[in-house]
Amino acid sequence: MDAAEFRKRGKEMVDYIADYLEKIEKRQVFPDVEPGYLRPLIPDCAPQDPESFEDVFKDIEKIIMPGVTHWHSPYFFAYFPAASSFPALLADMLCGGIGCVGFSWAASPACTELETVMLDWLGKMINLPEEFLAGKDGQGGGVIQGSASEATLISLLAARTKTIRRVQLEKPELTEADIMGRLVAYASDQAHSSVERAALIGGVKIKNVSSDDTFSVCGSALKKVLDEDKASGLIPFFFCATLGTTPCCSFDKLLELGPICNKENIWMHIDAAYAGSAFICPEFRHLLNGVEFADSFNFNPHKWLLVNFDCSAMWVKKRSDLTGAFKLEPLYLQHHHQESGNFINKLDYYYFHWQIPLGRRFRSLKLWFVLRMYGVTGLQEHIRKHVRLSHQFEHLVLQDERFEICAEVVLGLVCFRLKGSNELNKALLKSINEAKKIHLVPCHLRETFVLRFAICSRTVESTHIKFAWQHISQLATKESKLGVVQ
Repeated sequence: MDAAEFRKRGKEMVDYIADYLEKIEKRQVFPDVEPGYLRPLIPDCAPQDPESFEDVFKDIEKIIMPGVTHWHSPYFFAYFPAASSFPALLADMLCGGIGCVGFSWAASPACTELETVMLDWLGKMINLPEEFLAGKDGQGGGVIQGSASEATLISLLAARTKTIRRVQLEKPELTEADIMGRLVAYASDQAHSSVERAALIGGVKIKNVSSDDTFSVCGSALKKVLDEDKASGLIPFFFCATLGTTPCCSFDKLLELGPICNKENIWMHIDAAYAGSAFICPEFRHLLNGVEFADSFNFNPHKWLLVNFDCSAMWVKKRSDLTGAFKLEPLYLQHHHQESGNFINKLDYYYFHWQIPLGRRFRSLKLWFVLRMYGVTGLQEHIRKHVRLSHQFEHLVLQDERFEICAEVVLGLVCFRLKGSNELNKALLKSINEAKKIHLVPCHLRETFVLRFAICSRTVESTHIKFAWQHISQLATKESKLGVVQ
């Protein structure tokens, strides 16, 4: 494919994507395929000779689309949002076109510097304390990770290194292996499984801290487990607080937890993967109060801020805590500007010191396009619209005495269920997802099986919420007539 054909085919693909998104409401939200559907549709081996673009293009609808779950459908209410917008898609095209691998300043100065500035923009939008921003002479700063899971892992590994070095200074007789065997990380019993996975990769113990009746962790619960573990000779070193838990969007109590972590030399990381986008709205910013006690903080613009995957924003108070843990500088990755006395503000422009992989895409372009073309007010309205729709659904649920709300509705997630057994609600969810008119996923709150209704699509409207509730209500009635629902 030469440049001339690329121009032609590129325009065709843009038209196809635009049509797909404009007409996505007409597609069945969840596919009618069984595992293994795709293999019989394609050859066993790659073609020996080139095929035409036309042949490839026609197979999109024939082979790919039948197996796609349409995350951007206004009838998709599962998981959490997967953000997308036309400005972000255009920026991703440009990112692919430039094709740089921006691991250091020299590898692509614009890639590195735009990311630093965009994370400062975003930090100011949510009113992060100044110490988390790079600014002109700050010690903190932001980086775009691939996911919140990566941000949690990075922060845990940095905390591990920092703690080992501190303990070795205090107790030189202890080896690194001695200390590693005694390290303990903590997270809420409602925290995402990625926190446990980070501890598994990091080779450290992890313990759940019991949440209260609002599914939040409070200071007394953390202090209790810390005291027990210290008395047993363990070394607490890391706590992951969650703002907007995956099961029910609950919020750990930072103002109680933060001072405890600071006093005990425990790194506090805040995972606000979904909820963090809402903090651009002043009415939700109070949910972030206590962030000043944290060592690191993360949320995903690729969930709710119209920046398509992947774009996970992470900030640290002291970037040397990251670079000190991961710093390696082979000669082939160095550049002559790094020793310059006037090199920006001596900010560490080796972003590969802030992450697991060496390579990185020009992801800040997506933020730059979206923040400029929507503006703060446009993004705030997007968030507020989703919150309004979640309260609309909550109101519909509460009007039906057969159902109950299982957790406070704060942002765009409603946890609800039929009053009765877990089996009853499993049967209802099965009916909902087998009908394939809308898509939901469940969660467990304690031992209770709960249905999650997440407002996801950029194009979802009140009419879609009404349709979804009517569909759910009718299926509940149908199940009742069949004797499934008591």
